[in-house]
Amino acid sequence: MIGNRITHRTADGVRIPGTWRHAFIHNGDHYFLTDLFIYADGLIDCWGLVTVEEFEEKLRTGWVATSFPEGGKASAHELADWRFGEPESWLTPELLVAEVRDTIDLLNGRPDSTGRCLAAVDVFLADRTEENRAAARAAFLAVPESQRRYALGDMDSKDRPLRVLVAGPGGRTYLSFDGTVTREDYDSALVYFEERARWRAARATRVPADGPATAHAPAVQLYHTFPTRPVDDPGRLGLRHDYPAPITVADTDYPSAAHAYWALSVAEPGTRHVIAAAENAAVARTLAAEAPRREGWEHARTAVMTRLLRAKYDQHPELAEVLLATDDATLIYDDMNSAFWGDNAGRGRNWSGRLLELVRSELHARRAGIPEL
Repeated sequence: MIGNRITHRTADGVRIPGTWRHAFIHNGDHYFLTDLFIYADGLIDCWGLVTVEEFEEKLRTGWVATSFPEGGKASAHELADWRFGEPESWLTPELLVAEVRDTIDLLNGRPDSTGRCLAAVDVFLADRTEENRAAARAAFLAVPESQRRYALGDMDSKDRPLRVLVAGPGGRTYLSFDGTVTREDYDSALVYFEERARWRAARATRVPADGPATAHAPAVQLYHTFPTRPVDDPGRLGLRHDYPAPITVADTDYPSAAHAYWALSVAEPGTRHVIAAAENAAVARTLAAEAPRREGWEHARTAVMTRLLRAKYDQHPELAEVLLATDDATLIYDDMNSAFWGDNAGRGRNWSGRLLELVRSELHARRAGIPEL
């Protein structure tokens, strides 16, 4: 159910992942097409945040609708109004609640009803007792009927091999048109699952051509700080742009990468020298904010910061080692002054963290002897 419909909400500065689907709200004499948001903490937004139990009550009373009357008035806000003609629905309140509960499980990295069903099937295939078959059948029937066809991830076969397997020879599936399962049907289902097991084993050992898609090291948070002087062992504090690690760029000395960034951002050369000599990076930022900006700066600023970070870690190999020690971790850079440079509890774009990861990758490439192109 999640698919590519990824969203989130922020609660107390914490990003709560979620997803959404369409639903109808029955309010007054209209059925309103809206978005139903489901979040990992178990809250559901259907014109207001509610718990799963409260959502069930809204379904029971018909405020969240799964069936529609002939001629009923419908509306999609600021898009269209219409009346239902020969309406059909594939959902019931029970099915929708079951799908929502499955979605909350998936958002939390837990097996949903489909995952639990497939685990029970694996147990049965390893030990084909009637007791294990009955458990697999019960787990299969616990999958919302609207989702069973997707259980195997095979839209050519859909769930037929699964429903035949759990019914067994001489048994009947939950679909009346299947009829009685023959021995031939059952043997074909067994062959399907044997081939599926081989395919899954091969996929599990397959190494991505370009390496893993996600970091294996835990994320690193670089909290907003106000460093004013260098220390003997700054650790990750030294990865902050405003940490006083002097750099030289184009024959000009700057007390920190942040000083250089703010100096280069302004249009007037005289002001750049004043900013470069500022007492600390916070003062440099204030001076830059009061001066005219370079034309086109907003389009060039990420390139400038990248060059400054390269200079910083080339000229301070001890800080380069600190950066390299973060391995492949996602770097979350807080910046209370900028939603562009900072992550800021998921509300910012985190360009500082992203550019640090880029420079770190370049340092890794250099260490590995990969030539620059």
